Amino acid sequence: MELVFSVNQEGDGGFVAECLTHDIFTEGNSWEELRSNVQEAVAGYFFDRNKPEQIRLHLVRDEVLACA
Repeated sequence: MELVFSVNQEGDGGFVAECLTHDIFTEGNSWEELRSNVQEAVAGYFFDRNKPEQIRLHLVRDEVLACA
């Protein structure tokens, strides 16, 4: 099983991650902190069940371009 998280970068530079298939949310001030927090959140969510084999972090970049 693979869990996929949608990751958005906040205006202050931090990151927010949301699992697409389970109610798991977390955040981090850096990419490294986010990775650690995601692993911790997944371990807590699946503490009494089989854990997923992989976690995929999908960074979503939202950019608005002006049309002249």
